[in-house]
Amino acid sequence: MTIVLKFLRVTSMQSIYGAVVLVRDPSCICCPRTFISSLANCHSGEEASNFWRKQQSQDLTRSVDILTAKIGKGSSEEDVLLSLIGDEVVNGIHPSQELVNRLLCRYKDDWKSALGIFKWAGLHTNFKHSQESYDMMVDILGRMKVMAKMREILEEMRQENLVTLDTIAKVMRRFVGAKQWKDAVRIFDDLQFLGLEKNTESMNVLLDTLCKEKFVEQAREIYLELKHHIAPNAHTFNILIHGWCKIRRVEEAVWTIQEMKGYGCRPCVISYSTIIQCYCQEQNFDRVYELLDEMQAQNCSPNVVTYTTIMCALAKAEKIDEALQVVDRMSSTECKPDTLFYNSFIYTLGRAGRIDDAMHVFKVAMPKAGVTPNTSTYNSLISMFCYYAREERAFGVLKEMEESGLCKPDIQTYHPLIKSCFKMRQVDSLLNDILNDMIVKYHIGLDLSTYTLLIHGLCRADRCKWAFDLFEEMVDQDIVPMYRTCRLLLDEVKQKNMYQAVEKIEILMKKL
Repeated sequence: MTIVLKFLRVTSMQSIYGAVVLVRDPSCICCPRTFISSLANCHSGEEASNFWRKQQSQDLTRSVDILTAKIGKGSSEEDVLLSLIGDEVVNGIHPSQELVNRLLCRYKDDWKSALGIFKWAGLHTNFKHSQESYDMMVDILGRMKVMAKMREILEEMRQENLVTLDTIAKVMRRFVGAKQWKDAVRIFDDLQFLGLEKNTESMNVLLDTLCKEKFVEQAREIYLELKHHIAPNAHTFNILIHGWCKIRRVEEAVWTIQEMKGYGCRPCVISYSTIIQCYCQEQNFDRVYELLDEMQAQNCSPNVVTYTTIMCALAKAEKIDEALQVVDRMSSTECKPDTLFYNSFIYTLGRAGRIDDAMHVFKVAMPKAGVTPNTSTYNSLISMFCYYAREERAFGVLKEMEESGLCKPDIQTYHPLIKSCFKMRQVDSLLNDILNDMIVKYHIGLDLSTYTLLIHGLCRADRCKWAFDLFEEMVDQDIVPMYRTCRLLLDEVKQKNMYQAVEKIEILMKKL
């Protein structure tokens, strides 16, 4: 009993019972006598502590289950609140921050239930919502576009002095996401009323929110107005650079670099890399090389992300030799390659038909550099071997990935293998094995692109019944098929005189 008493000296009896006795229903809790008896069987302070944490977790889970069962689906947050405060079992539950946060996470897509729970917890005398819980509630209401309720919660936070810049960022993001960007600006104007300052950091939050939702011109106008009162910093200009590139107005981004220099802010690798990425998307590689030279002249060395972006864009543009020259250029610097760089390198070598070189990178260069492959690395190799009709080696890479223990296959792993099954005409045996591995072994759910690939392939392989079974499974999961998939399958089932299938497909096509 000495250990128990020692533990109790550290953790008061009141706190033990306060955490354990969450509900009055004795079937839902560990009674005090049982609790003390179990605690007495612990042979060390660590065991007692582990038992204590386990008991807390179990009680928290029970409380969540009870509340979830009582909530149901109300027509309003008031209905949810009434269903909770009028229940005897629920009345025995004492809310905690962890309990409220867990329930808010569970009901993040159901704002009425979330707000009802939030109000129920707030009615308890000895409980106050944390800043984190308030932020979660604000975000839920904003995401569901219940702006009036969101403002009410924000006002409660103001009265409790709980508004932070993170809160403001969430509110602004939800307003701008709802295309109500002027309301986001009004929130900025009200910062002092909300207990915060108008400074460079808060200005950047507003500009960043606007730019991420493509309100870049508005962000620029606001910046021009505010810069006379609030000094911009390098982050301010990087936000605008990213915004201009996001809406494909790269020349404005380049001009912003020059403006940045005028304010004494030195452009960083992020500034240049953002613009380089935009030029890569436009396949304007002359400007890419000019910017690389400018970076070197400014003593701003490109990083591995910069080089990877350029190499990948060149490879996709079928400029394979130029893409491989990027590797040489990076090798001449102190820039260290990472997994993403090697994945792009393997992809580029595969596009060039240099299969053995790609395998050398995988087997020799990556281990030598201490870089670990990931799922995308294996996917690149599998795709490469399937493209060149070397299916045995592709399946060998899959087996190697499974045995490595480094990563697991994803849905993209199997797409080239599924295509290979149809090319090799091994539909009945090999395709079944692949699907079994995906669904049963790795619990990978089929998405629209996978269902489309399977249905089209099965139709061409004269497996119409199987294709229609997958089509029905797809529709049952609320995945809407593409019109061309419906058209192809409809033609096939008509030829097979599958009249019920014809009727189902035609009904669905009328809804598309």
